[in-house]
Amino acid sequence: MKKRIITASLLAFLFGNHSKAQENITTDTTSAYQKQKLKIEEVNFITSYYTQDGDNSAVTGGKGTEKLRDIATTIEVKVSKKDKNNNKHNLGFELGVDSYTSASSDKIDPNTVSSASYQDVRVYPSLNYAFQNEEKNYILNGGLSGSAEFDYFSIGINGGFTKISKDKNREFSVKGMAFFDTWKVILPIELRNNPSDNDAKQGDSKPRTSYNLGLTLSQVINKNFQIALLTDLGYQEGLLATKFNRVYFDGGDLKSEKLPSTRFKIPFGVRANYFLGDNIILRSFYRYYQDNWDIKSHTISFEPVLKLSAFSSISVPYRFYNQTSAKYFKPIFTHQLGEEYYTSDFDLSKFKSHMIGLGYKITDADQGIFGVKRINSLELRYGYYTRDNGLNSHIVTLAMKFK
Repeated sequence: MKKRIITASLLAFLFGNHSKAQENITTDTTSAYQKQKLKIEEVNFITSYYTQDGDNSAVTGGKGTEKLRDIATTIEVKVSKKDKNNNKHNLGFELGVDSYTSASSDKIDPNTVSSASYQDVRVYPSLNYAFQNEEKNYILNGGLSGSAEFDYFSIGINGGFTKISKDKNREFSVKGMAFFDTWKVILPIELRNNPSDNDAKQGDSKPRTSYNLGLTLSQVINKNFQIALLTDLGYQEGLLATKFNRVYFDGGDLKSEKLPSTRFKIPFGVRANYFLGDNIILRSFYRYYQDNWDIKSHTISFEPVLKLSAFSSISVPYRFYNQTSAKYFKPIFTHQLGEEYYTSDFDLSKFKSHMIGLGYKITDADQGIFGVKRINSLELRYGYYTRDNGLNSHIVTLAMKFK
């Protein structure tokens, strides 16, 4: 269901803006090859609790409760093996499970005590493989992924190439992804026997296909400064409207949300990290986005990190976001019946948002965390998100790495 409108972006905000120090990689190609078994590189465990509230639910036409609670847990296992040519083979498996409740989903059919969509579970496994040639400094990777919940099923494939310069200071990567989704159409209870909506009928299975092309160029300017340029071009086709979202027209007429069947997305971004002495790291990110639905947005994030010791640090991430309205959006009771496309989903409205957080991380590869040598690092983060249209959310996330 299209309900976790903030969760994924908050997790990316909390954990997706990290940089790694450059390392010199040396290999001994003269030693005799010995057959190797798969080596467990690391195991990552991430769990989060997310809650939101607001008064602009698209299910009830842009006016109504947006209460939602989500518990998400992900486990990732990474293993590797070197072949006789000293090439490295990396294999990663990830399994994620979300369990959520959404008060607005009960409004699809208000006559039910608690609908099937009020509480649901999403399961999303993925398998990724990477071949790394350390002599020629390139990486080839590919993967498969899936996602399923009661009204939705998706299969994804991806492939990529990374080239690293001889001095390890420059890296270029290209990655392509494709997602093949199937949606079970669920209409508001009032519209299930309405023949005027030929976009989709109750119980239909409708496809949605998404394609993404990501390009990243990163460069170490000097020992203190790193920068990266990135883009992630996107194209979608299929049923892009959420059919259980209501739209109330001027005069009181009711229809199900209707949007175009294609969408182009063009974002460009730059990430910069500066190491201010031995104890302070300044992380920053800017992204510009636009699409053919007339949405334009700017994202600015900044995260200072203070090292408390050789093993621990705190961070205070902040993000500002500003977007224009899609040309198909209007609030409740303002659409006209002659319009071809219409939505009252405030995700597509004009708004500004702020995100502020606090993080603590501790790492000890020798002694481990809490005396457990296998626990390499532990990170705890909190984030508060607010929109100028009244939507507010909180997220608490725990991440642990085992090696």
